[in-house]
Amino acid sequence: MKNPTKKLTVLALVTIPVAGLVMAAKFSSEAQAERIARGKYLVVYGGCNDCHTPLKMTDKGPAPDFTRLLSGHPEEAKLPPPPKTDDTPWFAATAGMTAWAGPWGVSYAANLTPDQNTGLGIWTEDMFLLAMRTGKHMSAGRDILPPMPWQNLAALNDEDLLAIFAYLRSIPPVNNRVPEPIQPGRIPLE
Repeated sequence: MKNPTKKLTVLALVTIPVAGLVMAAKFSSEAQAERIARGKYLVVYGGCNDCHTPLKMTDKGPAPDFTRLLSGHPEEAKLPPPPKTDDTPWFAATAGMTAWAGPWGVSYAANLTPDQNTGLGIWTEDMFLLAMRTGKHMSAGRDILPPMPWQNLAALNDEDLLAIFAYLRSIPPVNNRVPEPIQPGRIPLE
């Protein structure tokens, strides 16, 4: 007759680690859902939609176009030259607040969706943290231009910045290639 105790021991040795993995995965998905919820809270509270979500006209006036949530300045938008702001204390913005002109040139609200080609899809957590800490696009590129308040984001702790990144990775990707900034002196004037 076979040893039933040996069978139970082997079964326990296999079952306990598998159950632990299942519970860890459940905890991990719950922790990730909490992180995403925290990131959404911070994005909404921080007003990221104000510049990064294009507006659409409704019967009640302009409203955020949530089908293009956080997709940045619409690539198809044809803008006239901005008003001249050189040597003045002024800057200008489009009515939709996705394009800005000032002493820095012209800047456009970035596509923050996880689109692989036009958004943050290829960014890593480390790239995002470094970009928000240094004000450098993709953590090592050009300066992140006004009016993006990266200096305020730099004051957040890593956990809050990672929560924002997790939320941005969770929203639907939108293919929208935002124009490159225009340097001062290269801005077409009226």
